[in-house]
Amino acid sequence: QVQVVESGGGLVQPGGSLRLSCDVSGSFFALYDMGWYRQAPGKQRELVAIITRGDNTNYEDSVKGRFTISRDNAKNTVDLQMSSLKPEDTAVYYCKVQFRGFGAPKLFDYWGQGTQVTVSS
Repeated sequence: QVQVVESGGGLVQPGGSLRLSCDVSGSFFALYDMGWYRQAPGKQRELVAIITRGDNTNYEDSVKGRFTISRDNAKNTVDLQMSSLKPEDTAVYYCKVQFRGFGAPKLFDYWGQGTQVTVSS
């Protein structure tokens, strides 16, 4: 059983900052790719940023230079620091983690429930 819990969302003015956190707990052998996705009303869920176990990162073009993803492998957490926020960043932000269970090489994906980010004046 794996639990993924996001926190840190809220209402912020344009140009402001927020930091999202994702805590992973439960029974698993190792975590691999960890990522943040978002879904705005009426739109498909999209990748925002992803970080590998070796700290390689990739970002959606519109957030490059504004968002920073980081992880702490000892604490099983992944954070998303968001700066210079724009109204178009408004969405529900989801954490997705890739993990391997005990005794099997197969990787599984698990999603959190999401946290709302609203950028508005």
